[in-house]
Amino acid sequence: MSKEKFLYSETTDCIQIEAAPFYIPERSSPVDNYFFYAYTIKITNHGQQKIQLLSRSWLIRNGKKEENEVRGEGVVGEKPFIEPGESYQYTSFCPITTSTGNMRGKFKFKNEADLDFWVPIPVFFLRKPETFFPQVHA
Repeated sequence: MSKEKFLYSETTDCIQIEAAPFYIPERSSPVDNYFFYAYTIKITNHGQQKIQLLSRSWLIRNGKKEENEVRGEGVVGEKPFIEPGESYQYTSFCPITTSTGNMRGKFKFKNEADLDFWVPIPVFFLRKPETFFPQVHA
């Protein structure tokens, strides 16, 4: 069982994409404007056909609204097949130059009929944990 708490979820065409971002302070250097985030993505196939993840396309935006687009084959060096009722999960990372940002994107899949289709990845926010709750001042 995963320790991740999936905060963001979207289901499109029977494919559920969940995202759990987290801040890694020991790999960050705020004085150098370097904030290291990681994220776990879980893909669940609620459909009736086996699918294969072929590629990804990300739009990464920092707190200054500067955007960076990242495209590539597969994820973490893999192009996994996901059977009906099964899930695939991976963790990757994204350093940015501001303490906050967000990511959104899409995955390209192929089904058993050899048809390609895209599934959106829900937007998720890159934030240090202390920014989620207001600070109480005594």
